[in-house]
Amino acid sequence: ILTSLEKLEVAPPSPGQLRHVFFHNALPFVGFGFLDNAIMIAAGTQIELSIGVVLGISTMAGAALGNLVSDLAGLGLAGYVEALASRLGLSIPDLTPKQADMWQTRLSAHLGKAIGVTIGCILGMFPLLFFGEEEEKLEEK
Repeated sequence: ILTSLEKLEVAPPSPGQLRHVFFHNALPFVGFGFLDNAIMIAAGTQIELSIGVVLGISTMAGAALGNLVSDLAGLGLAGYVEALASRLGLSIPDLTPKQADMWQTRLSAHLGKAIGVTIGCILGMFPLLFFGEEEEKLEEK
């Protein structure tokens, strides 16, 4: 009986497989985070400087509307981000269904997504480098 139970058990994923799962999940989320933050900052700033000035909306309302624009763009761009990530040659990790459902694999996937989106969001802050001058001009008026 023990030998038949031992055959049913599946070995946990190797460290190499877990790294593969991590990067397979992280890469697209770097793209998502980058686009989300870059679009949100650019759109929010433009909304604040144009519609916001005319309607007198707050900075946070401009940011919220910029987030709406970014979320809508994200819906349309999701397929392109995933296609680009797959073109970069990151294949699907070779795991059995039981291995894919193990806690180690799920943890590696979630960490990959969280770290990927964090890196992407930080990189997506680059529009802030260009908006300092426009805000100074508004303050002078």
